[in-house]
Amino acid sequence: MVDDLEGISVFLAVAEARNFRLAGERLGVTRSAVSQALQRLEDRVGVALVQRTTRSVSLTEAGEVFFEAVRPSVRQVKHAMQTVRDMQARPSGWLRLTVSSIAESFLSGTLLAGFMQACPDIKLDITITDAEFDIVEAGFDAGVRLGEVIEQDMVAISVSQEQRQCAAASPSYLERCGHPRHPRELQNHACIGWRPRPDTAPYRWEFTENDRDFDVAVDPAVTTNDMGMMIRMACAGAGVTFGMVETFEPYVERGELVPLLEDFCPSFPGFYLYYPRRQRQPLKLRALVDYIGRSRRR
Repeated sequence: MVDDLEGISVFLAVAEARNFRLAGERLGVTRSAVSQALQRLEDRVGVALVQRTTRSVSLTEAGEVFFEAVRPSVRQVKHAMQTVRDMQARPSGWLRLTVSSIAESFLSGTLLAGFMQACPDIKLDITITDAEFDIVEAGFDAGVRLGEVIEQDMVAISVSQEQRQCAAASPSYLERCGHPRHPRELQNHACIGWRPRPDTAPYRWEFTENDRDFDVAVDPAVTTNDMGMMIRMACAGAGVTFGMVETFEPYVERGELVPLLEDFCPSFPGFYLYYPRRQRQPLKLRALVDYIGRSRRR
């Protein structure tokens, strides 16, 4: 088996460089050693793989076939060897994440604090933003978003339970203006809406009735790109706002907000950690993915 594999790396280096001296420099051996290793490989396979002249090096027809056949396999072997080496290494360095401002369970800190204890050599750089952009181009290792807005070519793993949205308002507002009984009635209420940036339209509030989805284009009295501001305004009695149920939960428990229109708000898949599909993931990112997987199984 060892004899069969001997010389294949040398052959690949020659095939890619088309030069014995350059192949030797790449491998850290002499030109003579390259020539001898290649000759032994050709003797074992019983056919010439390389056509040598005083001016050039080219592959024979058999060499072309052999090159196309072994190159992917050697890459897989190298990948497997690196994977095994990484198992002995300690993940370290900065792990850059971009996270949606409404990913409440992920941002609570419990999961990330546990991860930092498990991997003390990794440092976290977390940017909270609801802007949509190419995380690879922006230099992030991974992001956390609702599954519906993640590109199809990304790897995505769940980091939350199913989510649900609802409207909410303060008891003082409801006493003054009444309870909306149907989402269409929101157009008659003061609403506190969200928009990602000033040059975009406010988010349309989404509902479901009789298994059919629809949205309501409310005319907000207040718009902002900050969920905290929306909640503070709602608690102060400025109007009805809309967001994730788990975001509103602490305020509902304290009696500062009252959930509304819940019958029109079914659950949906929640938040996902997503990252580009690569042959080899950075060890620090793989450590986070593995930690999330273990945490979800507990």
